[in-house]
Amino acid sequence: MAEQKIAARGLEDIVAGDSAICFIDGKKGRLIYRGYDIGELCFRTSYEEIVYLLWFGLLPNKGQLTEWNAKLANERALPAALIQALQQMPKDASTMAVLRTAVSLSSLYDPDGRDYTEEANRRKGIRIIAQMPTIIAAFQRIRNGKSPLPPRKDLSHTANFLYMMFDKVPDADSVQALEAYLILLADHEFNASTFAARTTAATLADIHSAVVSAIGALKGDLHGSANRRAMEMFLEIGSMDRAESYVKEKFAQKKKLMGFGHRVYKTEDARAPHLKQMAIKLSQLKGNEKKWYEISEKVKEVAFREKGLYVNVDFYSATVLYYLGIPVDLFTTLFAMARSGGWTAHVLEQYANNRLIRPMSNYTGPMDLPFVPIDQRK
Repeated sequence: MAEQKIAARGLEDIVAGDSAICFIDGKKGRLIYRGYDIGELCFRTSYEEIVYLLWFGLLPNKGQLTEWNAKLANERALPAALIQALQQMPKDASTMAVLRTAVSLSSLYDPDGRDYTEEANRRKGIRIIAQMPTIIAAFQRIRNGKSPLPPRKDLSHTANFLYMMFDKVPDADSVQALEAYLILLADHEFNASTFAARTTAATLADIHSAVVSAIGALKGDLHGSANRRAMEMFLEIGSMDRAESYVKEKFAQKKKLMGFGHRVYKTEDARAPHLKQMAIKLSQLKGNEKKWYEISEKVKEVAFREKGLYVNVDFYSATVLYYLGIPVDLFTTLFAMARSGGWTAHVLEQYANNRLIRPMSNYTGPMDLPFVPIDQRK
């Protein structure tokens, strides 16, 4: 028998490395970015400020923010070849597959593509963050038979995305709601996609490869796709009078409810209350669609009463994005758009103090089998 080692399924409770970027207190339901509680940052900062904080460890002053905003705005446009590639992609393709492929393709046209210095990696990271919203909005318009809109440098990161999506300058409430979403989703410690990015970066692969790895991990239903599945659940329920029976039926069938539970949090997800605030506000502004928030609250009530389940970030982000008019199959791409700031920060941190990530496994197969020549095998 092979020597048995202590194994933890899914690396649960295993500390896999050091990081100064993000901290989660699962027992108290707290999320910390570089020392700041998320409650101190949400609604008081811009997404650009948060990315600066994640990258550099401090909030920018006015001059630094002006320069940083300009760097991001100057990199929003896509190479013509990448737009042509998006136009050739199947209109019914998985939007996350499109995003994953487009980010990979963008590396071929990056002017710093073969430069692996720290300065070049930062420039590439800025392009990834800046171009991801343009990719998402461009494909949304292309698959609906419209031409992509060029990005505007005079709009913020968030406002520019909504402009490119809907061909109009967004209202302040929509910008605030999406800004809050992007800030709350910007980083979350060593989650599956971030760890995938760091593992790829640890081989000294380029930053685009690391982010592509992250997008691939985020695509799964047990990670980023949960926000889409949560909204699909609300749409399937359809009306308040079906909510309680729907939840009880799922429990009877021993099926999962999307938008509930988290590996780290032992109480409500630290991000959920802030997204709930935005869901309430948007539901009031869109009175004819208020039922989606009301359905979600009934589902939450029954799930907690029956099983003691707490909601996670996907639960309220689903209704927030839906109220903003984002197509349901684009929800996870917006998760990636938000998390690009955190992914790139972690990749840069990994590069700065790198060691190849190579865990061991607990072998459970047979040992010392005798070899049988092929003509003697049954």
